Amino acid sequence: MRWAALIFLLASPVAAVTCEDVEYAGKGYTACTVDAASHALQLFHRDEAGEVLGSFGAIEDMLADRTLVFAMNAGMYHDDRSPVGHYVEDGVETMRVITNAGPGNFGLLPNGVFCINDSRVQVYETLEYVETAPVCRDATQSGPMLVIDGALHPRFLPDSTSRFIRNGVGTTADGQTAIFVISNDTVTFHEFGSFFRDYLRLPNALYFDGKVSRLHAESLGRSDIGFQLGPIVGVTIR
Repeated sequence: MRWAALIFLLASPVAAVTCEDVEYAGKGYTACTVDAASHALQLFHRDEAGEVLGSFGAIEDMLADRTLVFAMNAGMYHDDRSPVGHYVEDGVETMRVITNAGPGNFGLLPNGVFCINDSRVQVYETLEYVETAPVCRDATQSGPMLVIDGALHPRFLPDSTSRFIRNGVGTTADGQTAIFVISNDTVTFHEFGSFFRDYLRLPNALYFDGKVSRLHAESLGRSDIGFQLGPIVGVTIR
């Protein structure tokens, strides 16, 4: 199975997200494919009262006439669950772009920004994002980049011993499709990036997080529990 099979979408609204469990190089992954034209992909962080949502259940409780069919943690966050990097939700910027190197995985440059619009999605390397200044309805910055113009992040080592459950997102070259992935086994950065580059064949992909990685996929009957989250990306339907 290749990524072309993963992005096959049925005509019904529910099929705006297709989630499948796959195996590659001896490791298990769940990949969820979202059609950007579904107009349903968005970021969630706080409710109308300004309280951090923090969980898939809190988003479901907030929704009135819609159902959360897919969700995933979408970027690193501080202890108070505020975004570490750039964050835009419904056109409102609440955190600026961070361009300098720093501690932890976020600061392992190059990092990137996931940009969402009603009919297009794109993973940008951060400096490219700053230079091109795209208009994004929603945007979240995280790091490191997993795949950059078809190449793995230069700091990823094939013999690394650092293994965690990890999650991230990649986008197709035409900007029509986002594929969100969570590993079901502990993986290195090199293994995780290779899944996006060599199996899904995506030109650009961005790491969201590890350890706290969680997925809500209604079609799989899966809704992970765990740490309270910061930014969350999700798809809702009526």
